[in-house]
Amino acid sequence: MKFIVSSTYLLKQLQVLGGVINNSNTLPILDNFLFDLKESKLTVSASDLETTMSTVLEVDSDSEGTIAVPARLLLDTLKTFPEQPLTFVVEDNNTVEISSNHGKYALAYADGAEFPKAVEVSNPSSTTLLGDILATAINKTIFAAGNDDLRPVMSGVFFQFSPENLTFVATDAHKLVKYQRQDVTASEVAEFIMPKKPLTLLKGILAGSESEVTIEYNDSNAKFYFDNTELVCRLIDGKYPNYEAVIPKENPNKLTIARNQFQSSVRRVSIFSNKTTHQIRLKVAGAELNISAEDVDYSNKAEERLSCSYQGDDMQIGFNSRFLLEMLNNLSSDEVSLEMSLPNRAGILTPIDGLDEGEHVTMLVMPVMLNN
Repeated sequence: MKFIVSSTYLLKQLQVLGGVINNSNTLPILDNFLFDLKESKLTVSASDLETTMSTVLEVDSDSEGTIAVPARLLLDTLKTFPEQPLTFVVEDNNTVEISSNHGKYALAYADGAEFPKAVEVSNPSSTTLLGDILATAINKTIFAAGNDDLRPVMSGVFFQFSPENLTFVATDAHKLVKYQRQDVTASEVAEFIMPKKPLTLLKGILAGSESEVTIEYNDSNAKFYFDNTELVCRLIDGKYPNYEAVIPKENPNKLTIARNQFQSSVRRVSIFSNKTTHQIRLKVAGAELNISAEDVDYSNKAEERLSCSYQGDDMQIGFNSRFLLEMLNNLSSDEVSLEMSLPNRAGILTPIDGLDEGEHVTMLVMPVMLNN
């Protein structure tokens, strides 16, 4: 087995796949990339058993074969080469020899047959959407997913597909984000929970991408394929909580404010908040928003006044500043609206501008009890 490939082209593809490989694997074979060569097509795969990703590279070759090559060693070597052709030759003594313009490097390989096969997605439903739309949907929701191993369903992003729209939801019980696209639809109704790791990989590859992504899914697995790449992953098993039930429908008090100004103010004031609760207090009256925080233990406190547009009764409500900032950081609009009903009911944060046609973002932040 022998092939010739550009060093930078190979490195670029392998760095993407390298994101799949865990730092500590239960099976040693998973520390490798699988190289599967069929003449001028080299399919490279990486897996952690839950997620398998593979991509097809164009190489110069007329041979066939499969080997598993140590991922870390190969990546570290490729990073040091300037752009040049590299020749890979599999030798009889169980090593693969790489020849560059200046030298030769030999690495031991493992038998490709030991590498776990990717799961086949049987009887799938499918949906196609633009790479950039999928990346945006992941970006807008993934930060709100939980990290609690005891509640695995909340540690992923809930995909809800229907002939009317696509909805993506993430929550960790303190904050919730619902991202909806009405300009993209699926042929039938389907729901599944995607784990964070494959989504993080997809988000990185697809940001700004104009390629079409086809998603195939059944009850246990989902497969994404685009360009020359495919990613198959196991879905999180379980029933997603009824998130619609926690979104308050009647919110008579509506605050509208410039996002950057609100964000900077919350960030500054939160420095003076209690280090365990991160509590800040919002007090709205007329056209004035008062943001304050206090850390009684250290006698630190801060207060800022901002002008805003507000319809509703005067009110005070407490939020965890970390959650509020995360949400404001993940919006790109100039103005945001915060809708509230009561100090003990969730506030709804939505962008007012900067959205595409058919794009809706609803962010929900749970209040914290104010101690007067």
